Amino acid sequence: MVTGLGAITPLGNSAEETWKKLLAGTSGAAPITHFDATNFKTQFACEVKDFKPENFGIDRKEARKMDLYCQYAIASAKQAIDDSQLNLDTVDKNRVGVVYGVGIGGIKTFEEEIRAYERSGSTVGPKFGPFFIPKMIADIAAGHISIMYGFHGPNYVTTSACASSTHALADAFNLIRLGKADIIVSGGSEAAITEGGVGGFTAMKALSTRNDEPEKASRPFSASRDGFIMGEGSGCLILEELEHAKARGAKIYAEMVGEGMSADAHHITASHPEGLGAILVMKNALEDAGLKPEDIDYINVHGTSTHVGDISEAKAIKEVFGAHAFELNISSTKSMTGHLLGAAGAVEALISVLSVQNDIVPPTINHDAEDQDEEIDYNLNFTFNTAQKRTVRAALSNTFGFGGHNACVIFKKFEG
Repeated sequence: MVTGLGAITPLGNSAEETWKKLLAGTSGAAPITHFDATNFKTQFACEVKDFKPENFGIDRKEARKMDLYCQYAIASAKQAIDDSQLNLDTVDKNRVGVVYGVGIGGIKTFEEEIRAYERSGSTVGPKFGPFFIPKMIADIAAGHISIMYGFHGPNYVTTSACASSTHALADAFNLIRLGKADIIVSGGSEAAITEGGVGGFTAMKALSTRNDEPEKASRPFSASRDGFIMGEGSGCLILEELEHAKARGAKIYAEMVGEGMSADAHHITASHPEGLGAILVMKNALEDAGLKPEDIDYINVHGTSTHVGDISEAKAIKEVFGAHAFELNISSTKSMTGHLLGAAGAVEALISVLSVQNDIVPPTINHDAEDQDEEIDYNLNFTFNTAQKRTVRAALSNTFGFGGHNACVIFKKFEG
């Protein structure tokens, strides 16, 4: 069961604010402020705005010992735990775990420390800060959350590029099914809008260069798409065993019912052109959930606004869902949030949960009717530009990562 939600995104510093902006079709893209991007081919991103760690229980002194991605992770976890109304005085903390997904980790810390070392001109040995390693490593977010709350259950981080936090949710789901925990605080975090992060993805020609109108740059499934927008932030879901949730009278947003995993086994960065890995991962998730294709009403797609990726995912949906593909809603919320890399899966799972709860599908923005790709079937309902109200019995969320890593999770209405 999903019993708590938290989010730090380019659209807002809470799940509620993010959800409202999504339904309004608001873009989080703007010129980069984290560093001087004047000489970069891509000069914009979807940054988190007005984030203050002290607003989320992080002491300023402690914040200096944490990379930004870790601060985002703690903030989303605190929101979700508060939202769940979990009684921290009575819960068995040996049965509460933390599983987070992180794609890159402390890249900001790494860059800053290397620059500081070079500036030091040391001839007697390395001059690195004592918190360099614990700030940088990707696993530390889960560690900090468990330390903050005293949770002694399973505790680790999953890393599989853009599929990282969907894999984290899948692991959390399975740990509860296996009886290893009653509650898992699960999500993902990323803060890679740095010189290295933006420069590296730009060198791969993965990012949009629409610097004159960044708010229109992420345009999934449109012919004029030219790459994704870097995003940052964190999302968290409290996953809880049903009887445990019922016993404490928890509110239940939705039921997590299945997960799927697969590999493209094709290319280090490009998805399979025929969507073979995407087909398999969705089929695996449906089978795990015990659902038929026609039971799904909404797919929050990976939909990064890249040429091959969007085409292959659309093909995969038609293959898996057949005639029903034209009856369900599809949307890429990356058109508004940008691509949060390792945090994307958690944020998009959270969005899927809210769609199930509220019976509304957020849009895919920035599509013009004449901007059509001949390789994409526009008889599919991509929910272009305007949110659509409909009954959402079950929602599926896709994430596909560099290396051919595919992960998928399914949520449905709780009927108990």
